[in-house]
Amino acid sequence: MNSHSVDVVVVGAGPGGYVAAIRAAQLGMKTICIERDRLGGVCLNWGCIPSKALLKSAEYKQFLDHAGDYGFKLENVAVEFDKVIARSRAVADRMNNGVAFLFKKYKVQHIAGSGKLLDARTVEVTDSNGNVTDRITAKHVIIATGARTRVIPGIEVDRKRVWTSTEAMLSPSIPSTMVVIGSGAIGVEFAYFYNAFGTKVTIVEMMPTLVPNEDEEIARELERSFKKQGMTIMTKTKVVSTRSVGDGVEVVVESADGNQQTLRADVALNAVGVQGNIEHLGLETVGVTVERGWIKVDQYMRTNVEGVYAIGDIAGPPWLAHKASAEGILCVENIAGLDVHPLDYGNIPGCTYCQPQIASIGLTEKKAREAGYQVKIGKFPFTASGKAWGIGKTEGFVKLVIDAKYGEVLGAHMIGPDVTELIAEIGVARSLDATAHTLIKTIHAHPTLSEAVMESAATAYGESVNC
Repeated sequence: MNSHSVDVVVVGAGPGGYVAAIRAAQLGMKTICIERDRLGGVCLNWGCIPSKALLKSAEYKQFLDHAGDYGFKLENVAVEFDKVIARSRAVADRMNNGVAFLFKKYKVQHIAGSGKLLDARTVEVTDSNGNVTDRITAKHVIIATGARTRVIPGIEVDRKRVWTSTEAMLSPSIPSTMVVIGSGAIGVEFAYFYNAFGTKVTIVEMMPTLVPNEDEEIARELERSFKKQGMTIMTKTKVVSTRSVGDGVEVVVESADGNQQTLRADVALNAVGVQGNIEHLGLETVGVTVERGWIKVDQYMRTNVEGVYAIGDIAGPPWLAHKASAEGILCVENIAGLDVHPLDYGNIPGCTYCQPQIASIGLTEKKAREAGYQVKIGKFPFTASGKAWGIGKTEGFVKLVIDAKYGEVLGAHMIGPDVTELIAEIGVARSLDATAHTLIKTIHAHPTLSEAVMESAATAYGESVNC
């Protein structure tokens, strides 16, 4: 068994863990990062990054289906689906190798295996066979073990006919039919992907709208678009059970009025959320507080046990890679004694990468009114954008929720082309306490999609000359 003594040990090398480890090393702390699977965690290997490669292929497939609109005559275009998957895996491999390179660059030691707390200063590492390989004594222990697909009673995930996102990402063939259970980001992204390649997709959502955490107008626009793309949408419908039957799956669903029906498909995708990887970490032994399946932390990511921290998905919502990275940096810089400020969780953007894309930050219109604000609503459709017409993507709009009294941008909600790239402007504006009139008076290049942000602010005050 190998023994080590370090300043910081990070358990988990996802977008929270590897970022924390690198930042700790940059600040002069001797650092070890433990990872039982691939560097980069779910995000770089099985989630955020490779799924975007798949979604880009789906976007190109849709372009090829409508190439005539752009002046191209294409005949007998064949899909080599195995190459679509292979490209996605190659992208993931590149990102994995990139993290390994950064670890070497900044002298972060990587130990392969599973980490477990023996006490608040000691972590034991076991290999895949359960053999203890290393024991690490550290001044600070950061738990960054992430989350996995949540399994709920009745949904029998067998990974053959009832998938998680991992199986959806690695399927060697295109299913003819699919039932997607849940319409959060994972659900709608894979629904879009498989629909683009010809799968007949049905989305089942228990809440009244798709993407239920988004502004209601955004949700309605996405449902309209998905129906136009040929998908079947079943909202206010819960899944009672799923089971594999022969070469397919049966999904029993129940509508709001209590009526049940059985949906039959080649496969079903379980996309109902995530649960924290809190098991086998020694949390109970050390006395780390866990609430509702997540490690409880304070604003500096400290647990109730001195010297033990938690970041990313394991520390609770929102379950976003960029939130995990920000928490990792905050945690380590606080350990190093830098002047740090707690994260503003109300100013973390959320992005969904189906087509049309969705991006949001801050309060929805409904939540702003419930909070007692008098609001102005600015809304600008991409049908009024010259750039949108030029690129042939005019679905959607930008919507701003503005405090009527002070002009503060309370929230921004976008659906349409490349809006996941546009949302950062609002994040910066809100960080700097900029007002809607700041956006109006900021000269945006023409023609660009970003003009829709400026124009949406202008419509709130009756100043838009293009809508």
